[in-house]
Amino acid sequence: MNQTRYWSRLRRVRQGAQIAVFAAYLYLVFAALQRRTAFPLADLFFRLDPLTALSASIASRTWIARLSLALLTVVLTVLFGRVWCGWLCPLGTLLQWFRITAARRNVRAIPPHWRTVKNVLLLLIIAMAMFGSLSLLILDPLTLLTRTMTTAVLPALNLAITSVERALYPVAFTRPAINWIEGVLRGPVLPVIQPVFSMSILIALMLAGMIAANALADRFWCRYLCPLGALLGLVSKISLLRPTVKPACRGCKRCVATCPVGAIETDPELRIVPSECIVCLDCLVTCPDRSIAFRQHLRPAPVQEYDPSRRQVLAALLGGAAGVALLRTVPAAKHPDPHLLRPPGAQDEAGFLARCLRCSQCMRVCPTAGLQPVLFEAGAEGMGTPRLVPRLGQCDYGCNACGQVCPSGAIPPLDLVSKRQAVLGSAMVDRNRCLPWAQGIPCIVCEEMCPVPEKAIWLEEVTVTSDGGAEIVIQRPHTHPELCIGCGICENHCPVQAQAAIRVFRV
Repeated sequence: MNQTRYWSRLRRVRQGAQIAVFAAYLYLVFAALQRRTAFPLADLFFRLDPLTALSASIASRTWIARLSLALLTVVLTVLFGRVWCGWLCPLGTLLQWFRITAARRNVRAIPPHWRTVKNVLLLLIIAMAMFGSLSLLILDPLTLLTRTMTTAVLPALNLAITSVERALYPVAFTRPAINWIEGVLRGPVLPVIQPVFSMSILIALMLAGMIAANALADRFWCRYLCPLGALLGLVSKISLLRPTVKPACRGCKRCVATCPVGAIETDPELRIVPSECIVCLDCLVTCPDRSIAFRQHLRPAPVQEYDPSRRQVLAALLGGAAGVALLRTVPAAKHPDPHLLRPPGAQDEAGFLARCLRCSQCMRVCPTAGLQPVLFEAGAEGMGTPRLVPRLGQCDYGCNACGQVCPSGAIPPLDLVSKRQAVLGSAMVDRNRCLPWAQGIPCIVCEEMCPVPEKAIWLEEVTVTSDGGAEIVIQRPHTHPELCIGCGICENHCPVQAQAAIRVFRV
């Protein structure tokens, strides 16, 4: 078979693999949406991510067995180079589909040493992990994409569909289709409860900015900023099979023009940089002389000007130490927000921050949409980690999905019995806002909703005088702190507008 035709067919295989993997990623996103019982493979992509595995293991001082699948990605990289980036990464595929014509012209103005940025980010992530902080892991590509899907894309998509349904339902002939959507897709595909997230606009703008940066260079994020790409690039320096330019090359430079990540250098001679190559095969298809081929190499690839130097490693170590020190010397780090409620089982704040990948898996699976991304409630170090906001959604008494779907074990995989005993906080009645206490209006909603078998809320019967002068018997709620698990259902269902009259506080 003609080699060009062979490589062309193999490139189509790669393109098919990208579509299949991206479709699988989307399937897992929807399969884990608002489930009381987690979908078994919901965190598969994070378990394949070497950057999250390495960082979380360093920060927590233990190897996280659930993330061991990341070794497969490392082995694949050692054998063939950055196949993950060119064939499997959902974010890389998405950025490749959003190519902008102006990039070919604008990329000429970007010096090669800009690639240093991604290596510096990688070093900072690892350095901060050495001091027990995963704050910069919010820049992991899978984390970025999944967080955007969870907090921005899925809520907006569901709201749009629901709005269209409401607008069309009065039209008689549209009702069967809408009823089918609600009967078949609502729950398995579409969320039952409309999720809302406080940081959705900011998170959406981050992804939009990454796509817009493609106007400067194709896959700008992958070239210059991606820390996972930097890690796999370092590993690919020892890859066994690498694309190599043969001596017979005439120097037409068609491969240079077609490479989507600028991995082919021309000075002093035409050569492919293994640490930057994403094995897209475009150069092999484009080469008119078949002067590019995969060859076996046993020696590491040469050092590039943008590879991490000893000085940069030392600077990153010092920068990581300084960064962690600054993050942990703000008031919120010492005294977190009193309403900072972590998911069930996540009691040790330092241990939780050292394991949480900021991946938003738990937020997506939460059936009440009560888990929200932290902004500054836990200090800057906790940004992006999950917290329960009972007013938006309680911790469902019959659900333990967040622990089952957490890839790093930051939220323990508790069985349902243990989860129901896990204490998130303690509820307290605000007597200045509570209807029976402040206004003499009968209300026992909080007591009725309390799911604890022994009832963490008890009622005191008192006789009060109404505005009309009549004596009436009402029941005033009190809490049993020793029985309360802080699930927040009382706060969620409190009929008092705005701030609830009963709130859950951190313990």
